[in-house]
Amino acid sequence: MLRMVAAFLFVQLGTMKLFAFPIGMPPNGGTAALWSQAGIGGMLEVVCGSLLLAGLWTRPMAFLMSGMMAVAYFQFHAPNGFWPLVNGGIDAALFCFVWLYFSAAGGGPWSVDALRGKG
Repeated sequence: MLRMVAAFLFVQLGTMKLFAFPIGMPPNGGTAALWSQAGIGGMLEVVCGSLLLAGLWTRPMAFLMSGMMAVAYFQFHAPNGFWPLVNGGIDAALFCFVWLYFSAAGGGPWSVDALRGKG
């Protein structure tokens, strides 16, 4: 359940950047330019998040997304202060470690990987 809920929330970060759904990106509510760093991040969040939601290729997708969230934290949040609550990096830090866990643990019994015998 943790994998599925986290992936569902993660996909929303991407849809916000790419489609302004359910809301647009702050501060003006728009979308990211497709080939910008935020746009590429949004594409990865939607594609990899959807695969994580289904539990397909869980370990490599989770490892990739863990690294992406670490980069997001240190590039965008950490320069604004040490504490994640202050620098706005709680989501990035938490997703980094949730995906790192799933890169080691796999998708679990409710995953396409388990159905394929790759658990």
